[in-house]
Amino acid sequence: MRIFLRIVAGLLLVVVLALAGAFIWLRHSLPTTEGELVARGISAPVEIVRDKEGVPHIRAATERDGWYAMGYVHAQDRLWQMEFQRRVASGRLAEFLGERAYDNDRLMRTLGIRELSITIAGKLDAKTRESLQAYADGVNAVMAGSPLPPEFTVFRIEPEPWKPEDTIGWLFVMAWDLSGNWRSELSRARFAAQLGALRTNEIMPPYPGDAAIALPDYTELYKKIEPIAGQLMAAFPGTEEAVGSNNWVLDGSHTESGKPLLANDPHLGLQAPSLWYLAHLATPEGNVVGATLPGVPFVVLGRNDRVAWTMTTTGGDTQDLFVERVAPNDATRYLLPGGGTAPFTIREEVIRVGSEERRVRIRSTRHGPVISDAVRNVAGVTPKGHVIALAWAALTEENATARGGFALNRARNAAGIVEAARDFHSPQQTLVYADVEGTIGMIAPALVPRRRADNEAMGRVPVPGWISKYDWDGLVPFDNLPAIVSPRTGMIVTANHRITPPDYREFMTTDWFPPYRADRVEKVLLARDKHSMISMRALQADDLSRLAVEALPMMAAAEPTTEGGKRAKALVAGWKGNMAVNEAAPLVFSAWYRELTRLVYADELGSLFPEGWELRSAFMIGVMRGERPYVGWCDNVTTKDAETCEELASQAFDLAAADLQKRYGEESKWRWGHAHFAAGQHRPLGFTPVVGRLFNVEPESAGDATSVNVGATTIRDEAFPFSNRHAPSLRAIYDFSNLENSVFMHSTGQSGHVASRWYSNLAERWARVDYITIPTKPDASQSAYVLRLVP
Repeated sequence: MRIFLRIVAGLLLVVVLALAGAFIWLRHSLPTTEGELVARGISAPVEIVRDKEGVPHIRAATERDGWYAMGYVHAQDRLWQMEFQRRVASGRLAEFLGERAYDNDRLMRTLGIRELSITIAGKLDAKTRESLQAYADGVNAVMAGSPLPPEFTVFRIEPEPWKPEDTIGWLFVMAWDLSGNWRSELSRARFAAQLGALRTNEIMPPYPGDAAIALPDYTELYKKIEPIAGQLMAAFPGTEEAVGSNNWVLDGSHTESGKPLLANDPHLGLQAPSLWYLAHLATPEGNVVGATLPGVPFVVLGRNDRVAWTMTTTGGDTQDLFVERVAPNDATRYLLPGGGTAPFTIREEVIRVGSEERRVRIRSTRHGPVISDAVRNVAGVTPKGHVIALAWAALTEENATARGGFALNRARNAAGIVEAARDFHSPQQTLVYADVEGTIGMIAPALVPRRRADNEAMGRVPVPGWISKYDWDGLVPFDNLPAIVSPRTGMIVTANHRITPPDYREFMTTDWFPPYRADRVEKVLLARDKHSMISMRALQADDLSRLAVEALPMMAAAEPTTEGGKRAKALVAGWKGNMAVNEAAPLVFSAWYRELTRLVYADELGSLFPEGWELRSAFMIGVMRGERPYVGWCDNVTTKDAETCEELASQAFDLAAADLQKRYGEESKWRWGHAHFAAGQHRPLGFTPVVGRLFNVEPESAGDATSVNVGATTIRDEAFPFSNRHAPSLRAIYDFSNLENSVFMHSTGQSGHVASRWYSNLAERWARVDYITIPTKPDASQSAYVLRLVP
């Protein structure tokens, strides 16, 4: 026994010493936020004042020194995030993550983002290059003189110097994430191959109120490419209704102060740390404050002393997929319109997977890179004689989005915002703005391709690359893009819905998001004559689900047969559709809706269901309303048994109750917030068992995909189907009666270092829809930590 106790005591001592050592190591790797440090590359002293929330206030003698300091604070607080992001862009994740990251690396290499970023950096104007280099110098100063975050030690990575092309590469990745038309095209092609064009237009319906437009009949071609389309979608998963945002602006006629109010909440995938980093920069040119992206110097969403700007994803169709036919007798060439051929452009890349080097051949056509080559495990899957190429308007050496970002920060009025937008080439964003003179406006800048009048596909499905009518006919001129200035209504609302008027002639997309969030915002704004910051905050917190409201009649008419199903239905009695954290009804509804979607269309989709299982709100609302032709989807095509939508709604209660009992136990434990936690996962440690709990930030949250306060779930996720995956990654409201009263919030904390006091200090307040201010005037009460950089 004594020997056993000594062994236990020894083991405990080892554990305690190990924990103490880990704590000391972690604390040692935290950045210096107070005192004075020598910084090579600045022309005069720079002061960095971090307030109690960890938000840096940078005061620099020149604009160049200011960008340097922005790079410095980004690297201090988010260096690992920046390293991870640039490896995504350059296709170098597999070097330390191994096989699981190989597909992503190959796709990024196929798109050619790294090489294109280098070319763009070299072609930018001198002032933009200088600003990007100043930022890189600030990042590199931290790398050279400070301890590295713990992830570098865990993965045995020595960071390379930051370069301007790293910033441009990350801007491309953001554009790629927000330009998902290629996935919609593949989905339609797969559905058309199995269901036919008519039913494809039902499960992927037109914009509410619009008539369906017939798809071109390429069913046989789609049957050939369906396997590779499935491989691509499985390798690069996404959700059709997750990416989005809200913004709205009121002019002085609608506000208590008589000055504009501008609100924004971009919806993006949650992560830890947050994608955003709040900062304030003061130089002789003035103040700029708001949300930055670590890796990018300028304020992406924010304000200066005279203007404020916000963005939502427009959903513009800037991508097309072309099925290219390989020349019958020469695999190095592909067919052109008219019967001629052209050689594939071929380059070789080396991708390192751990210590193994793999040489990959990357092909391109006149339309763009061959993305069907990007999935490694599709040997024999790509149909013989065909490849799939991607045309994306953003993939051009003339892409000047970085220059446009700096110009936004320097704009002095509404006209300056519009002028800066000329360089905002990707992704297409609906830019809503206001200025101190009272002007409000909107513009949706991007490089948007023009399609010919006889192109009946109009970007909805992959098309044969050897038919000339599908080739792009140049780009939409900037002055023809959707725009409005100071409308007579005194109000602009965008929420990824259609922003073009009925007489608009240029083609933007057919895949606008349904107007559910926009309808709710407009209804609330019109419900009162005058608004204030208080009412703006309340609207950003609005958790009424349009999907739930539409479902209430069907739920009320359902007749579950099991005792569990009956009790589940009783929990939604009298519920109005608000997705509140502490209620059971939102969870019951979400579980019921999930089961209903499976019952309605799993049999029709068959093998396509695993990747095709989406929220599909517009389609399902048609089903729940009993509209033709949607009621036909309630028939069971597998068993040929005649079923009604009412019967499926009843079954869904029984199935949902059983599922909830299995997941959460008795009904008293059913709470929306418990199931709908915000899944802010660290990349990549957050996906590791046990360790992930230390790095992930997961507060309970309200809302769903169709509420203003968005909380989108991934219903095909069997493990966590109700967790909040896409949400308002940032919230901001700008008060033009006094811009100092403007408020901000993002989803985690300012630091990416797990041992920092600022790693998750904002999370619970974000979940409650609370805010912080970022005053630009020096305030002793905010000066919690002062760091001086000296030349």
